[in-house]
Amino acid sequence: MNCEQHDSWISRVKDSFRCSFGEIVFGMSDGTVSIFGLVAGMLAGAQSGDVILLAGATAAIAATVSMMAGVFMDLESEKDAARVEAERRAAEIHSDPDGAVKKLMGDLQGSGLSQTSLDAIQVDLQTNPLTIQKFEDAVSAEEETPAEKAPPYVHACWMGIADFIAAMTPVIPFAFLPAEQAKYVCIAGTAVLLLLLGIGRARLGQRPLFRTVLETMAIATAAGIAGVIFALIIT
Repeated sequence: MNCEQHDSWISRVKDSFRCSFGEIVFGMSDGTVSIFGLVAGMLAGAQSGDVILLAGATAAIAATVSMMAGVFMDLESEKDAARVEAERRAAEIHSDPDGAVKKLMGDLQGSGLSQTSLDAIQVDLQTNPLTIQKFEDAVSAEEETPAEKAPPYVHACWMGIADFIAAMTPVIPFAFLPAEQAKYVCIAGTAVLLLLLGIGRARLGQRPLFRTVLETMAIATAAGIAGVIFALIIT
């Protein structure tokens, strides 16, 4: 592999990361909050470190696959809906070409085009009415963001990576440390991850940084408290 190919590959990865930033933030949020709540509940129930590791890792893997599948199917459904709408629009133009031409010309009246240009466009459209759909598709394509143009599997992959890393953060300490020590590392690691997640959410939504970080940590804390309360009730 030469340097040019290597740079091209890195550029594609960076582009896919930027296009999937929303899914990455969502995946981190889901993984952190759900698994931290599970781990907190199991700690309150006096479970051993091995049990917490097994349950947490299993839940993390299952949640990752579920989130990836959800994102992929959601985006695929959107593309299917767009395809069906395009087919419906083509049938509509085919059944009433004069009406479709008239409607589009009415929309173009206030576009600033000269009457000469409008007349020429109208002649072209009347000759081939299906050009209307190509024109509408071109306008829609211009309005699409890079994220919307990225394939569904790209979004799903980045969602899965982010979800799994975030979900395993509260779990990994129990693989190397005794449960008593691991729980403190779990809380500290989760807090750092939540801080980064809050910063990512603030950047993505252009929101106030402090408020967004505080909100993100509060949600995870609420999940942990809910897990503890449930564990105390059933034990």
